[in-house]
Amino acid sequence: MAKDGKAIVVFFSHAGDNYAVGNIEVGNTKIVADYITELIGAEQFEIVTHKYDGMAYTPLIELAKEETRKGELPAYEGDVDLSQYDTVFIGGPVWWGTYPQVMFTFFKKHANDLKGKTVIPFTTHEGSGLANCVEDVKEAFPGANVTKGFSIYGHEVRTEKAKVEKWLKTLGY
Repeated sequence: MAKDGKAIVVFFSHAGDNYAVGNIEVGNTKIVADYITELIGAEQFEIVTHKYDGMAYTPLIELAKEETRKGELPAYEGDVDLSQYDTVFIGGPVWWGTYPQVMFTFFKKHANDLKGKTVIPFTTHEGSGLANCVEDVKEAFPGANVTKGFSIYGHEVRTEKAKVEKWLKTLGY
């Protein structure tokens, strides 16, 4: 169980053609989300959209750039009741300086659901670090206690579980 009550990992992850790791069956962010779940006993909600399925890397990043420029909010499947959680980890890859736009669809829908809760951003990337993700989470969830985020290279996630574990220890888990 999480240190401060019940925790959930909300994330979007992209399988398929990925920069630096090639064609993968499990997305980099999902691997990190699974590590967090395993290490602290959190639950999970995966933001799923099939909009990007089967896309090669270059067309995908062009689409991501266009979605970001237009502020598009792609639909996702299912939903989750966040009221039962004290801590919400929010993770995704960095596409064009922030999380993928489908995550902003989730943020908009749940904008008032995280007041007073601890929100912990994390990213997978290939050089962007956290980019604007922490700032965007703070803006999306006013009233939430948004902590310093964590980022890890996508090409490291399969071999560097210890980095995730070390980060979680800095949070008191």
